[in-house]
Amino acid sequence: MNVTLEPMRFDEIIEFLEDLGSVLTLRPVAGDGSPEISWGDVFFYYAPDGVVPPGQPFATIVTKDYPDDRESRLDRPGAFRLNVAAGTAEFRRWTGRGPRDHPDTEPVDRSEVDVLFAHPVYGELGWLSVVEPAPRTGAAVQEVLRAAHALARGRHERRAATE
Repeated sequence: MNVTLEPMRFDEIIEFLEDLGSVLTLRPVAGDGSPEISWGDVFFYYAPDGVVPPGQPFATIVTKDYPDDRESRLDRPGAFRLNVAAGTAEFRRWTGRGPRDHPDTEPVDRSEVDVLFAHPVYGELGWLSVVEPAPRTGAAVQEVLRAAHALARGRHERRAATE
């Protein structure tokens, strides 16, 4: 019997993240003042007050190749990539190295579906990525997202304590 493992749907990832609490989800579209290149992508911030905080989101979903980031081949129909600011500990846990350590000697196919890997551009900052997460990476993705959410919450709390 052949079993087909379905990828996690876009909306399932969004729902999981929003269920973590205090998550502001931005979905840029034409006419909202956001850059055209961001249209169709999704950005997640820890923002209990509903206001975009300073700095980067703690996770993103991108639906297309960017000029400096084409390795995931997101030009395929329905393709998307989840990116997570995992932090050093989670990055090390899932890659076996630190974010600024030299990459593994074996090349990674960053277009392969359901494989967790160092982000092609922001890996040195502790970001992890997966193209179309599915059952093979599902549990890892949830753990990494929880960790990134906790890190973002911690940053928010530290900022609030100094205001």
